[in-house]
Amino acid sequence: MIIAKDVVLAVLRERGLQARADFVDRELPDLIDSDKHGGLLSTLHLDIAELAAAATR
Repeated sequence: MIIAKDVVLAVLRERGLQARADFVDRELPDLIDSDKHGGLLSTLHLDIAELAAAATR
């Protein structure tokens, strides 16, 4: 699944995780491939299903 970095940033910022959002903003591309970056997303406690739902809001 491809997820827009803006969605990931919004979820992290909603949780008050500014430092993690800044890290993602610096390190990941604008379109994040969950297969390629799934480990990092998991480390950041981000669920792919949650991100997909956030993208449709």
